[in-house]
Amino acid sequence: MKSYLVSTPKLIQRIFPKRVWHLPNTKNEVYLSFDDGPIPEITPWVLDTLRSYNAKATFFCIGDNVRKYHALFNRISSEGHAVGNHTFHHLNGWKTSTRNYLSDVSDASEAMENITQFFRPPYGKLKSKHSKILQKQGYKIIMWDVLSADFDASVSPEQCLQNVLKHIQAGSIVVFHDSLKAEKNLRYSLPKVLQYISAKGWKCRPIYN
Repeated sequence: MKSYLVSTPKLIQRIFPKRVWHLPNTKNEVYLSFDDGPIPEITPWVLDTLRSYNAKATFFCIGDNVRKYHALFNRISSEGHAVGNHTFHHLNGWKTSTRNYLSDVSDASEAMENITQFFRPPYGKLKSKHSKILQKQGYKIIMWDVLSADFDASVSPEQCLQNVLKHIQAGSIVVFHDSLKAEKNLRYSLPKVLQYISAKGWKCRPIYN
């Protein structure tokens, strides 16, 4: 049984109102996001694909990948996309002490040269104590209302695509992954999602303050 929800219920969003689940839907804009990169096998293709549709997105980066592929990280920003902190080692917040978790977030921020205050917890798992401290430090916790499930090997490329198309609406924050695990589903679904967004007359924008 899968342990995630493709569409985040309104109840969960109300329980954690200080986390960002979506943005105002008055501008005909949607917000694609990519977790777990940057890596040379996938991220350049994502950037090229976004550019071909004049689309901007937000990349929640693992600090260790930023350290290893800093030029690629710089390319993300230079092409007009937003970036966010996704911890240094992709930690599960439910299984990590507060001290270790906050230290890992800080290490990722340092690798990114402290250029972002956006944070997304890996797996969407974050203790309330972690959340409160990070928010006091100025972080804006960015969640999502649509999960593509591209990372799930049991999900077919077509299912991945439909996960997005059935739930996306103006203001939605959508999660993809620029990772090897997600590659097959991502390469199939991302161009088709961008085509759908274009046909709807929506714009893909980076998440903003």
